[in-house]
Amino acid sequence: MTDRYAVFGNPISHSKSPLIHGIFANETQQVLEYEAILAPKDDFESCLKLFWFENGKGANVTVPFKEQAFNLCDELSEEAKLAGSVNTLTLLTNGKVRGDNTDGLGLVADLIRNISSLEGKRVLLLGAGGAARGSVLPLLKAGLKVCIHNRTQEKAEKLVEIFTPFGDVKALSIAELIGPFDIIINSTSSSLSGDIPAIPSCVIGADTLCYDMMYSKELTSFNSWALDLGAIKAIDGLGMLVGQAAKSFELWRGVTPEVDTTIKLLREKIESE
Repeated sequence: MTDRYAVFGNPISHSKSPLIHGIFANETQQVLEYEAILAPKDDFESCLKLFWFENGKGANVTVPFKEQAFNLCDELSEEAKLAGSVNTLTLLTNGKVRGDNTDGLGLVADLIRNISSLEGKRVLLLGAGGAARGSVLPLLKAGLKVCIHNRTQEKAEKLVEIFTPFGDVKALSIAELIGPFDIIINSTSSSLSGDIPAIPSCVIGADTLCYDMMYSKELTSFNSWALDLGAIKAIDGLGMLVGQAAKSFELWRGVTPEVDTTIKLLREKIESE
């Protein structure tokens, strides 16, 4: 029986995960099935149990189920524990379920693709929600100095409390945003509505790389704003999406897929839609 994998979410029809993992499987000559599953918002657990029963081996989890998935795990990676959420589930040979959070690992992998060396660089992380929380530990492990700015200062300070044991991390108020920063990462959903974060232009210098976790056919509003202010480069989150999927695939299959071709194919598909 063919090993089954899936992404669970609600909504889920927009997901690029089946396409991405299909490319990975072809590239690495792995025989598997990968599908998108629309789980009921009030019954994710039963839906997941049925999937395991029907030869499911691993699953990705997206909104709104990442916290529920976290609570259903028998063991958790360090990234997942500190993120408080899970995007990758693996059914172990002993029947237990392991939870990982590969989002931040995908982000760091994409930053390295674009910059090569991250060690010692100063990063401004905008937002303190789930996407930000899942990214702080991998950013610190990569040797970055992380400054978090959020509209609600207390949320940023809460993240600093959690992650201070792991590296150089601080919360900055709007008055403390004195740049330029080496890297600015937008983890907020502002680009979905065409908005830009309310931060001063001095955070961007001629050598600042800006990264929006959102991706789209056109430049995101954040990246457009960044380039207008003279940022050296602006990247959207497509590489992060592929990168986190590659980490999941590696956890499940023990092989590491090459991401450049997948990113290129995905970009072409998005631009043709």
